[in-house]
Amino acid sequence: MTIDWLWGGRPAPKRGPKPTMTLEGIADAAMKVADAEGLAAVSMQRVAAELGFTKMSLYRYLPGKAELVAVMVERAIGEPPTMSENDWRPALEQWTRQLLARFLEHPWAVEATAGRRPLGPYEMGWMEQALARLEGLPLQGAERLDTIAVLAGHGRMLAQQAAAMVDEAGMVDAMGEVIRVHGHRFPHLIAAMGEGGADQAFEFGLARILDGVEVLIRQRS
Repeated sequence: MTIDWLWGGRPAPKRGPKPTMTLEGIADAAMKVADAEGLAAVSMQRVAAELGFTKMSLYRYLPGKAELVAVMVERAIGEPPTMSENDWRPALEQWTRQLLARFLEHPWAVEATAGRRPLGPYEMGWMEQALARLEGLPLQGAERLDTIAVLAGHGRMLAQQAAAMVDEAGMVDAMGEVIRVHGHRFPHLIAAMGEGGADQAFEFGLARILDGVEVLIRQRS
């Protein structure tokens, strides 16, 4: 797949009738399908049908599904947000929360951003914005990149869990049944579950990640 489709290098069609669609409109139609039914439901034929055109007509705008998904990702995550915080820690907290919000809005984007793939200007912009907040700190380049990767991974994981709430509820029911019958074998699990408390996995994990980075910065300062 060429990255020209993500970086504004798309040539205008030179033959055939005047374009009646836009690449953005095609991507928006595909996102509507993905939001409702998941990424697997997206195909060139399905998107063409949603728009009232033939499958072949879409190939005047992009080569295939891989390119379509890449444009979908760019539109899903959007432009990097404007962050009100300047200090590195509150800024990265804000950055991670906003990234999580984008993934929660479009859960299929978690799957679409996994593995090796082309990166567009918006996604690269998110990385640049976060790395700018780590500039000047006693961290090596690889450590700054890893910090961003771990924070993004944390947000992706929690978004993925949120998208599987129905399955998670079923798992809790299954655990309850096992504990009812075999609870004597799992005293620590029962004790932890019995203490209750709010489910703050995202906030807890985010704080612990940044705590670790802060310790490292202090050690080197």
